[in-house]
Amino acid sequence: MISINAWLQIAIFLLALLVCIKPCGIYISQVLDPSASIFLDSILKPLERATYKLLRVNPAKEQTWIEYLFSVLTFSAGSLVLTMLILFLQPYLPFNPQKLPASSWHLNFNTAVSFMTNTNWQSYAGENTMSYFSQMAALTVQNFLSPAVGLGVSAALVRALSRNQANTIGNFWVDLIRICYYLLLPLAILFSIIFIAEGLPQNLSPPLEVQTLEGARQFIAQGPTASQEAIKLLGTNGGGFFNANSAHPYENPTPLSNLLQMLAVLLIPASQIYYFGHEVKHKKHAWSIFATLTLLLLACAWLCIWCETSATPLLSKLGLFGGNMEGKEQRFGAALTALFTSVTTDASCGAVCGTLDSLTPLGGLVPMVNMLFSEAIFGGCGAGLYIMLIYVFVTIFFAGLIIGRTPEYLGKKIEAYDIKLTVIILLSFGFTILSLTAFAAVSEWGLKGIENAGPHGFSEILYAYISTAANNGSAFSGLSTNTPFYNITLSIAMLMGRFGVIIPVMALAGSLAQKKKAPHTPNDLVVHGVVFTLFLLTILLLFGALTFLPALVMGPILEQFLMFEGTLF
Repeated sequence: MISINAWLQIAIFLLALLVCIKPCGIYISQVLDPSASIFLDSILKPLERATYKLLRVNPAKEQTWIEYLFSVLTFSAGSLVLTMLILFLQPYLPFNPQKLPASSWHLNFNTAVSFMTNTNWQSYAGENTMSYFSQMAALTVQNFLSPAVGLGVSAALVRALSRNQANTIGNFWVDLIRICYYLLLPLAILFSIIFIAEGLPQNLSPPLEVQTLEGARQFIAQGPTASQEAIKLLGTNGGGFFNANSAHPYENPTPLSNLLQMLAVLLIPASQIYYFGHEVKHKKHAWSIFATLTLLLLACAWLCIWCETSATPLLSKLGLFGGNMEGKEQRFGAALTALFTSVTTDASCGAVCGTLDSLTPLGGLVPMVNMLFSEAIFGGCGAGLYIMLIYVFVTIFFAGLIIGRTPEYLGKKIEAYDIKLTVIILLSFGFTILSLTAFAAVSEWGLKGIENAGPHGFSEILYAYISTAANNGSAFSGLSTNTPFYNITLSIAMLMGRFGVIIPVMALAGSLAQKKKAPHTPNDLVVHGVVFTLFLLTILLLFGALTFLPALVMGPILEQFLMFEGTLF
């Protein structure tokens, strides 16, 4: 049963998100327009100019889509190398009070790829593996840079849609710098201060050694937690300072911090929808997209909450009807833990405040389905918007086929080349997940990591590749992934999920930017209202079902039927 308190907190969360969307969306629009005046200019403008001078960037010069893409790829490659270098040199760098050694080459590679791609998959326990310097200089820095790259790519696509016969789509370096300085940094400072007030530690002190009531010795880890926690959520990163992530009381101590964390996760992705409508001058269309995403979010969240607050068949036979509390955060209850799970997997943020491996089979299906929409349900910073627009292009294409006319979107014709690019994006996502899952499920290396039998073991493998390909980073647990096989194959999934999308998206942006923008006429396809919303929702569901339903039947769906028969794994 869901308590009144839980319902109240859910309502407050949704209301707060709705209130923040418009002002934050307008502010994002100002940040991504170098000519716009921002209230932080007096503080940050000198720093912005100094950074341009240091990097030898001409902020007035825009780039073609090929130049923009080249900048994205070279910057990401440099970030990968620098992060790996810091992790390998960890024993020799400062702020390492525990004298932690460097990890294995394959774990360092996996971690660097993970944080560079905005995935933040962790095959390690943060407090026992990474020094404070590694957490701050490598991982937290990437928590700023990787979402900024995604936001820059989405801004380039939006410019391509709003411009008329243009050859340029902005300047990557200007977008990157302004997003980091004007958007992510101020928000991260604000949320860090709030989190410190809520009880999160922010220090460089070594772990505390204490004596328990039983007389045993225990080490209590601490460190610069609040600063990493803020940006891990705002940037839809998800990598925890501690192994327990947001289930740890030092990362998520109070109901208020839990509410603020969910708000931080969806703040930028949801506000980007308003930013998009503002830029293309079609706010009704943006609100229709927002309505579609909200319907999916609420439906999936309700299903997960219902599954976890309802008694399983075996508990019902024992007269226990309190819901499934295994692996749940006791301070927040089953309902809010399930909501947190659904929100973070909607938004490509791997933060968790419970053990996903302990969800009921149908409850565990929900985060899988959320991620199988390819980050479309709000998704990660930037990534959620451009993936959602890919589904919109497909919807427009099918609508054009139905009515027998060349599909047009916001005054621009959607031609064969554009549709081929969208199909490449959607097929590469499914191919990456299904091929790597199949390989792991039949190979000796993959089977060694499974700790559960039957369909639950298959779900653990499937979830790992879904999470990494969707650049989410949450883990189903129960799967030993710190091996050369999983660290390498999961890295491949992360790279494909990131750049297998970004490269064709940039090519699509280049194509759209050069198209002539036709004036609006009464005969244009209507891209707002109930009919468009339902059509877009149908396309999303059909693509997901046709691609992934067989795999889901072999995992959580089969396990759900077996649970009704009394078989557990």
